[in-house]
Parts: sequence; structure tokens; C-alpha cells
Amino acid sequence: MKKFLALILALVMALSLVACGNAPADGGEGNTPAPAKLRFVTGGESGTYYAFGSVIAQHATNNAGVDVVGLVGNGSQSNVMELLDGNAELAFCQSDVMAYAYEGTNLFEEVGAIDCFSTVAALYMEQVQIVTLDPEIKTVADLAGKKVSIGAAGSGVYFNAIDILGVYGLTEADIVPTYQGFGDSANALKDGQIDAAFVVAGAPTTAITDLATTKDVHLVALDDEHVAKLLETSPYYAKNVISADTYTGLDGDVTTVAVGAVVLAANTVSEDAVYALCADIFDNAADLVSSHAKYGELSLEYGASIASVPYHPGAAKYFAEKGFTVAG
Repeated sequence: MKKFLALILALVMALSLVACGNAPADGGEGNTPAPAKLRFVTGGESGTYYAFGSVIAQHATNNAGVDVVGLVGNGSQSNVMELLDGNAELAFCQSDVMAYAYEGTNLFEEVGAIDCFSTVAALYMEQVQIVTLDPEIKTVADLAGKKVSIGAAGSGVYFNAIDILGVYGLTEADIVPTYQGFGDSANALKDGQIDAAFVVAGAPTTAITDLATTKDVHLVALDDEHVAKLLETSPYYAKNVISADTYTGLDGDVTTVAVGAVVLAANTVSEDAVYALCADIFDNAADLVSSHAKYGELSLEYGASIASVPYHPGAAKYFAEKGFTVAG
């Protein structure tokens, strides 16, 4: 019985040590350092988060003196919760979702504000792509009365869609909504079950590329006036242009907005570890494009551009040495 109780106590103590909590990264009173192996929760095995995150993890482990392991994740909201629950030390997250978490809004209204994590760096853009096979749908306003996939209920894509519709004076009630992921949305478009779909991912996106091989795909553009209106209220978006050669059959470049794919760190991760990770990612990016194409999209300026969530001290130190002052 004593051995059993001792085992239970040991398990409780172990769980308490890995919880993200709200502790600072400087090892202050009551703060337990993150484990030596940093668990990096990414995305689904077929997505960019997992593929790129795994390359980042392996290169850092082999070359930067910091032990990182890439793990499959279930998207931005889930990744933040993994940090909160102490199941990971690093995470990929959309820039809008991390802002929701830090402020306790939208996806995180029930949980409340979460401040146990910091920004490591913004890596690349994830474009809001409004896909249709109907050439008569030319603007967001034309979606009124149409069957539109707006992402899984409560997902980041859902809130992106609501934001975009809102600046054009539309609500969820003004369309016939369906709630589907990228692959299901593409299949529904192909089968004529919906008229349009919101997809938020780095372009080119496999689901759209595959659809474009058999169908005439169109992307709905946003005009400058409505982009500016959106950016006034939601600064985690950025204006972005999808080039005409991104997908087969596009008539020209398409203006839209994008959110950032951002790496987050639990506040328990040491300054040295995050500094080493940042240096490994950015200092070697030009030489690693053959390992993953997303390395070619990295820039120090964009990496240091997040304003909604403070940067981890290790990241702030790295960017300061490169001449960039980040949010603290």
C-alpha cells in the first residue's frame, strides 16, 4: 500500500512539473524549467505545419544544441491548449488564434485569457482563400444566399470567414453555411454541393491544387477598401497577393489577406534554448530551402512583426542582435 501511494504521489508531482502555467521564462520563484527535450506540436501529418515543423526540429537537434522533437497536432486552438496543459513546450499557431488565446476571446471565451506562452517568431503567411467554381461569384458580396463552407464550427477558419463576411456587411445568417475542413470542402465543391469555401492555409494548398486539375477554379478577391477596413479592427491580418501561377487556370493575381504561421514557446522554456532555436531557423534558412520550401519565405522583418503577444526573452535577444525591436 505504501509503495502504491508513493507511486501516485510521484505521478502527481511529475504532472505538476510539466504544466505550462503562467511562470516567467527567467526561472523565477516557483518556476519549473521545461524538460531538456522540447516537444514541438505542429499539425496533421499531411499538412505544412507537421512537415516544416519536423524539419525545424530535426535540424535544431542536430545542429543547434537544443533537443526538439516534432509532434502531430490538431490545429492552432488545440496546440495552445497543449502548451497550457503542459503537453508541449513549442507549438505552431495562426497569428489570429494566438491573439484570441492571449485575449480570451472567440475560440477561448470559455477558457479565458491564456498567458503561459510567448512568441518565438512569425515564419510565413497563411492566406485566406475563398474558392469557387462559379465564375459569377466575383466578390464577397456575391456570397449572399450561397452555400458556403466556412470551416469547422469554432475553428480558426470559421472566425476568419466571419471576419471577412462582416466587413462586407454580411453575417452567417446571410449565407447558407456548411462547416467543413479543406478536403471535405474541395469534395463538396467538386460534387456541386456548395458554391464556395473558405480555406486558410499557405498557398498553394494541396486541396485546391488537386481540385484545379479537374475543375476551373476561381479565387474571390478582396478590394483595397475592405482590406483596409478589416486591418483597422483586426491587426493580426496582413494584405497579401496570391499570384496567378499559384493554381492552374487563375485569370490573374488575387488580392486577399493572410494570417501568420507563428511558433510559440511556453514561458518555462529557457532563454538560451529559444535563442538557439531562432538562430538555427533564420541563420540557416537560405541553405535549407531544399529541405523545405517554406524556408524560402522566411525573413527577419516578418519574423519580428508580431504585435499581439509578447516575444519570449530568447527570441527578443536574437532579433535585437539583428536590429529588430520586438513586442515585449
